Amino acid sequence: MADPAPAPVRKRVALVMKTLTNPFFVQMEQGARRAERALDVDLLVRTAAQETSIEQQIQIVDDMIAAKVDAIVIAPGDSQRLVPVLKTAIDAGIKVVNIDNRLDPEAIRQAGMAPVPFISVDNEKGAYAAVRYLVKGLTEPAEAVILEGIRSADNARQRLMGAQRAMAENPQVTLVASESANWKIDEGYTVSEALFARHPGVTLLFASNDMMGLGALKYLQDTGKTGVRVGGFDALDEAVVEVEAGRLAVTVDQQAAEQGFQGVAMAMRLINEEPTPDVVLVDTRLVTADSLKK
Repeated sequence: MADPAPAPVRKRVALVMKTLTNPFFVQMEQGARRAERALDVDLLVRTAAQETSIEQQIQIVDDMIAAKVDAIVIAPGDSQRLVPVLKTAIDAGIKVVNIDNRLDPEAIRQAGMAPVPFISVDNEKGAYAAVRYLVKGLTEPAEAVILEGIRSADNARQRLMGAQRAMAENPQVTLVASESANWKIDEGYTVSEALFARHPGVTLLFASNDMMGLGALKYLQDTGKTGVRVGGFDALDEAVVEVEAGRLAVTVDQQAAEQGFQGVAMAMRLINEEPTPDVVLVDTRLVTADSLKK
């Protein structure tokens, strides 16, 4: 009797994220784990300490290159600084998929790389829709502020542009300040504190992610400041609770788990040398008090 054929070796896919301190990336890992089970791959999950820990993320990619994984699925903390180490990975024969925050296309071109498959949402469109909802129905002039993400991240720039576009379309709205709070809840609090000290008449605040938005809400609650409409982005569980309670007007569900699932699935298609699109956009959905009732 012939010996049974050896079981096929499972492909190893590394999911490299910014952090697990933001529940958005916890959801992303959950989606990737679903793909791990469905596609029978060996998933290695690695994260930096914070979303601003770019050097640590670069080191993680270096470690995955040394580990000779088959593919890297990355949500980069910076759209340019991760490009050189990812070029090294590709040169080593490792497939790379970009999710969440887009790597800079010009930096990729200058590095002599082919386009890297990208899976995310239309961040500009999502932020535009959220801020349109935030400012609708205004009958009197209103001052607004924006809490930006990390300014070297493409998704932060896209959300800023979407928010600015929606505000500019409403003649009642004056954007008086826009500052980065680096995606963090504590900086969302301290930056809001500084902004309201300079602009006490602000009645509209858009935070480019829910973590910063939750920090802003905490500041407003601690100071007893009322009459400020706040919008966010990510539809974290904590933010949805704030929407239900009427403290957060709107947030944007960008389906983090689906991005994680699609990222691993795309990596397997690359490993199997199947055709892949350059860009896959996941739908965004506004989460409001009305939408939660449906």
